[in-house]
Amino acid sequence: MTRSLGLAKNRIALASLGVVLSGLTLPTPAAAERCHFLMPVGGNGNGPAPHIVKKQVQRPKGLIGNAIGRTNWNTDFVVDQPSNRFKLFFTADSTEGTPGSYPIEAYLKFADGSNLKVVDQSMKPPTGTGAQFGPFTSPSGKVVNQVNFKIGANKDPGGTGFSYRISVQACN
Repeated sequence: MTRSLGLAKNRIALASLGVVLSGLTLPTPAAAERCHFLMPVGGNGNGPAPHIVKKQVQRPKGLIGNAIGRTNWNTDFVVDQPSNRFKLFFTADSTEGTPGSYPIEAYLKFADGSNLKVVDQSMKPPTGTGAQFGPFTSPSGKVVNQVNFKIGANKDPGGTGFSYRISVQACN
């Protein structure tokens, strides 16, 4: 009888342990971040990679002193759905002549007309290399409607002729 009482206690102990274990909530993997590439303003969505902009740094037209005149330095990307994190990608395609240093700036542009500079640096990357900037989180209460890349050569004439590719991802 002692033996059957001991087995019963073990069964009860195991059963209670099973109840405790079955009541535990195991941690679930973090929800995967969902990102999509943004289209450039004026982009038509055609081609094998419509979200990638390829440009070559040019001198401003009508250059007087620094950057007076129209340039091709700015590229805007449209935020087409609510997003709170942004990743910016830059790749050096080629250089002509003696490569210079290339100023790179990027801005989150908000629906209220304000903006926030998130990148401000100069790079001199070898061809085929680049950088990911961010992810950058939009400030609380602000709605991002565009992301702007500005890549120019007004401070270093060696930057003229430099070719590059840029793209932007919006994430939730």
